[in-house]
Amino acid sequence: MAHHPRSIVPSRRTPLSGSQRTLATAQLVSAIGDGAYYTSSALYFTRIVGLSPTRLGLGLAVAWAIGSVAGVPLGHLADRRGPRGTAAALAFVTAAVVASFLVVDDFLPFLVAACLYATAQSGLGAARQALVGGLVPEGERTAALARLQATLNAGLAVGAALGGVALTVGTRAAFLAAFTLTALGFLATGLILLRLPAVLPATVAATVAVGGSAGGAGVDGTTARKGRDGGFAVLADRRYAVVTLVNTVLLLRMPLLSLVIPLWIADRAPQLGWLGSALFVLNTVGVTLLQVRTARAVTGLPSAARAVRQAGAVLLASCAVFALSAAPVPVWAMAALLVGGAVLQVFGEMKQSAGSWQIAFDLAPADRLGQYQGFFGTGVAVARTAGPLLLTTLLLDGGGPGWLVLGVLFLAAGCAMGPAVRYAERDRSSWLTPAPATAPLTPIG
Repeated sequence: MAHHPRSIVPSRRTPLSGSQRTLATAQLVSAIGDGAYYTSSALYFTRIVGLSPTRLGLGLAVAWAIGSVAGVPLGHLADRRGPRGTAAALAFVTAAVVASFLVVDDFLPFLVAACLYATAQSGLGAARQALVGGLVPEGERTAALARLQATLNAGLAVGAALGGVALTVGTRAAFLAAFTLTALGFLATGLILLRLPAVLPATVAATVAVGGSAGGAGVDGTTARKGRDGGFAVLADRRYAVVTLVNTVLLLRMPLLSLVIPLWIADRAPQLGWLGSALFVLNTVGVTLLQVRTARAVTGLPSAARAVRQAGAVLLASCAVFALSAAPVPVWAMAALLVGGAVLQVFGEMKQSAGSWQIAFDLAPADRLGQYQGFFGTGVAVARTAGPLLLTTLLLDGGGPGWLVLGVLFLAAGCAMGPAVRYAERDRSSWLTPAPATAPLTPIG
C-alpha cells in the first residue's frame, strides 16, 4: 500500500539534517567566490582588460539573455539524470569559465566566456533547487531555502570584503587573485555537492512513488505531468508562466541597491557616496539574520500568496520613502530617508523570497522539478538584463514620481500573485496525471 510522501520523509532529527548542512556549506563557499567576483569584475574588465563600459554592459546583457533560456533545458537534464551530479558538473563548468577570465584580453573572448558563465549559473540554480526538492521533505523546503538564502548573503558579504581588497590594491595581480578565489570556490562547491546522498532522477522517483514504493522525499506520483506534453512540459504550462511573470515584476527590486541607489546618491548628494555600500551591507546583514524567521510564516500556497501580497505593500512603502529623498531636504534627512527606504526594502525582499519559494515548488510537478525551477528562475535573469535599463530610465529621469510608479507596480504584482496562484491551481488534477513508466536512467554522480 502506498503511503503519502509526508508520512515517509525523514524528520528534522534524521541524517537529512546533515544533507541540509552540506547544502549550506556548498552555498557558503560558492557565495564567497561570487561576492569576490561581483565586487571586482566590472573594474577588472574595464580598467585591466580595457573594455568600454558600453561593451561590458552589452556583453553582460547578451550573456544573461542567453542564460535566461538555459535554465529549462539544464533543469530538465537534472530531472532526467539526477540533480546531484548535474549540479556538481555545472559547478565545475563555472569554475573553468571563471578561470578562463584570467586570460581574456578582448571583447569576443569575454562575450563567449560571459555567455558560458551565465548559462552555467542559470543551470546550477535550477539543479540546486531540484536537489533541495529531492533531499528535503516537502513541508521543510521553504525553511531550508531560507537558511540557504541567509547563508548566501553571509558568503556574499565575506566575498565582497575580499573583492574590496582587490579593488583597493588595484593591480592586475590583485584582481586575478580575486578571480582565482572565485574559481576555487566553485571547484570546492562541486566537490562538496558530490558528498551529498545520490538522488534519483525526478522522473524515476515519481514513477517509483506511483508504484507504491517509498521513494524520494516529497515525491507524489499524482503530480507527474502528462507524457503528451513532451520533454519541456513547463513551456506548455501557461498557468505557471503567469505566476512566473508576476514574480519577475517583483524581482525588479534586485538592481535597486546594487545600481540605482548608488547612482541616485551620486546625482543628488555626492557627499553621501559611501552610503550606497552601507545600504548594500545593511541589506545583506538583514537577510542573513532575519530570512529564516520571516519564512516561518509560510507553510503552504495560501500563506505564500499572502506573504507576496504583503511584500508588494512593503515595497510600495519603500519606494514612497525613496521618492521623498527627491525633495530638497538637508543631507542628513536624505540619508535618513535612504536608510528607511532600504530597511523597508529588505523586509519586502524577505517576504517575497519566502512566498515565491513555496509557490515555485508547490505548483511544480514532482517529476519536472528541475525544469520548472529553471523556468521560474528566468525571472532573475530577466531582472538582471532588463532591470538596469528600465529602472535607470524610470527613476533617475523620473525622480520622485518614477519611484511612486515603481511602487504601484510592486503593489499590483503582489496583489496579483494570489489570483495567479489560484488560477494555476484550478483543475490541476485534471491535467496532472501519473507519469508513464519509463526505463530508469543512470544518475550522473
